[in-house]
Amino acid sequence: MRPLLLFGSSVFVVVLLLLCRPCFPARILAGSAASVIQSDSPPGDHDKDVSHNATWQDFARFLDAGVGAHMAGMSELKRYFTRFGYLSLSDSGNLTDVFDRSLESALVKYQTNLGLAVTGKLDAGTITAIMSPRCGVRDDIEGQVVPGHHALLKATRHYAYFYGRPRWTRGSPATLTYAFSPNHMIRYIGPGEVRAVFQRAFSRWSAVIPVSFKEVEEYAKADIRIGFYGGDHGDGEPFDGVLGVLAHAFSPENGRFHLDAAERWSVDFKAERSKAAVDLESVATHEIGHVLGLAHSSVKEAVMYPSLSPRTRKVELRIDDVEGVQALYGSNPNFKLSSLFESENSSNLGGLGLRDIRQSSMWATASSAAVVLVILLCV
Repeated sequence: MRPLLLFGSSVFVVVLLLLCRPCFPARILAGSAASVIQSDSPPGDHDKDVSHNATWQDFARFLDAGVGAHMAGMSELKRYFTRFGYLSLSDSGNLTDVFDRSLESALVKYQTNLGLAVTGKLDAGTITAIMSPRCGVRDDIEGQVVPGHHALLKATRHYAYFYGRPRWTRGSPATLTYAFSPNHMIRYIGPGEVRAVFQRAFSRWSAVIPVSFKEVEEYAKADIRIGFYGGDHGDGEPFDGVLGVLAHAFSPENGRFHLDAAERWSVDFKAERSKAAVDLESVATHEIGHVLGLAHSSVKEAVMYPSLSPRTRKVELRIDDVEGVQALYGSNPNFKLSSLFESENSSNLGGLGLRDIRQSSMWATASSAAVVLVILLCV
């Protein structure tokens, strides 16, 4: 009986070791734009343009670099952190290729602000975040909100505002007008589809605050002016091609809302084959938050998180988004934050029923027991 038991245990160990053996494929960061670009699947018609913005993808070679590292191109990473508010102009004045203390400080701020593991190094999670397509609005913020706001619903708040907490000064309820540029639109998506996307995006915000939005024809006189632009378009914030900066919008009451015309915008991923496709409605919903006065959130699930991967859809406002904008404008009397809180909690369970949770718990217990068994057998 004992030899049979030992044989069975040996077989179990061998199988487990085979299943857990290390593999050494070419290293591509999961979820990054690079992993999308380097996919083996047939390219879409627009994918040939991806190489126009290779700088951020080149940051992958800095993986695991820390203080003291000297690598060609590190100065470009410093420019990245300067652009998005993590390095001051004085700190970035010496744009060398050395990973110095000022870059480490910027990196810690970046990791903290984006809800990443704070390591002070260019670990895989941080590199992936840096390489991801994102909003062009800087991440430096005025500060967190006053503690105690909706404390029963969420103990930690991550939303933020532009400096001075600007907002649209209108009566309540207010109506803001918006219009599309007659000269700066994309042609491969019908104007009706574009208008429908923005109508839905605006309605998500108006559902939670006492502000409504109305489309008008006169572009120059609209409160919010929307257009698709390429490269340097005269506002001091030039676009950089495919899968870099996706869009940017200015704080109240400026009203300018610009999207990068070089992106492959999509309203339906089933119909759009490009691996570089970006969901127009997700970006529109995010930028409207800026138009209203919100800065970036460190909650990855929030609409106001700064980055968005290709072929990803994120349009539903989270508690963090709603609390932030309501602190500026108050609540729509027809909206109940408690209902969103319940919905968000339900979605966080991933739709697991009691039986699924129990089975997951049993599997975790069995897995732990197997690991302990292997350790005992190897002693």
